Amino acid sequence: MAKAYTPGLRVTDSAVVRETRRLPLKGRVLVAQGDAVDASTIVARAERPGNVRTIKACEQLGLEPSELGEALRVKEGDAVTEGQVLAEVRSFFGLMHQTSKAPCAGVVDHISTVSGYIAVREPPVPIEVDAHIAGRVAEIIPDEGVVVEAAGAFIQGIFGVGGERRGPIKVLAAGADQPLDEAALTPDAAGCVVVGGATASGAALARAAAVGAVGVVVGAVDDRALREFVGYDIGVAITGQEQVPLTLILTEGFGALTMAQRTFALLQSLEGRAASIDGATQIRAGVIRPEIIVPAEGAGAPGVVAEQVVQQELVPGSHVRLIREPLFGQLARVTALPPELRAVETEAEVRVAEVELDDGRRAEVPRANLEIIEG
Repeated sequence: MAKAYTPGLRVTDSAVVRETRRLPLKGRVLVAQGDAVDASTIVARAERPGNVRTIKACEQLGLEPSELGEALRVKEGDAVTEGQVLAEVRSFFGLMHQTSKAPCAGVVDHISTVSGYIAVREPPVPIEVDAHIAGRVAEIIPDEGVVVEAAGAFIQGIFGVGGERRGPIKVLAAGADQPLDEAALTPDAAGCVVVGGATASGAALARAAAVGAVGVVVGAVDDRALREFVGYDIGVAITGQEQVPLTLILTEGFGALTMAQRTFALLQSLEGRAASIDGATQIRAGVIRPEIIVPAEGAGAPGVVAEQVVQQELVPGSHVRLIREPLFGQLARVTALPPELRAVETEAEVRVAEVELDDGRRAEVPRANLEIIEG
């Protein structure tokens, strides 16, 4: 994996963060607009229908499907417990007794006198969405979820693996140029978001997981350490669903890179504060960056506000980063935005931007392959 240094990600101690918390299917919103919520507050809940278990009742009872009705001890819609008799037959004056029993608790979903089968649906699986950050409910998405808004510190990384986790920030490096020391990872790091400096070795990441840290934030790691941590080679197109014991966030890139001093200093100032982190990364059109969010104390209280983050518009003069090969990671300035569609190497016709790279070269790239650098 090539080294890449990526300055310009958003790092601020004062922002308004809006987190959309949405169920994967229709459900019920449990809070009201304006409510104060903690990070762990369940804001919406739904139920996924349970799996259907099919019982070959007639085969078990030695009956023809048309004879099943007389043997039934339940009807469609009945709630049953595991091991409950669904159908039974007795013969030879009751000396022979055969039963068909429920393999699980649930509800009788269907009875077929054509196939001789009984279907039992397992209990529904609850799905809950929490607020993830402490703040206030700014918007209700009917039957789906909410938008939670909070004032506080907001730090974007360049790349991450692992999903949402929460814990207090614990800085274990003496400076932005210092690596995360394996020996510094003691049991009191359990439940914490551990902050290193320049980098972390595979052994340090393994130690952080072993002591129970929920996250590690460092400037960079090399490809070997990342592979050891995840267990396989990972692409950089989209992440966040990896089955890893903690969330890893890189603030600068890959290789041996020092964490930006302003990022390290901000994390130091947040020592001990509760942080919500997410390693999800998408490096393509619709870029998603890993995030560290530290709501201000009392973020859910009325009157706690900060400057709203305004999304910048791509215009001539904008400073940008290229997020696709062959110029991935290059910094540039937009010189022109031609209005007409132009053909690119893939033969697709897209809107492009003409840019001047930092080394003076000029290039024409699809606008979807650009990321605006704030500031």
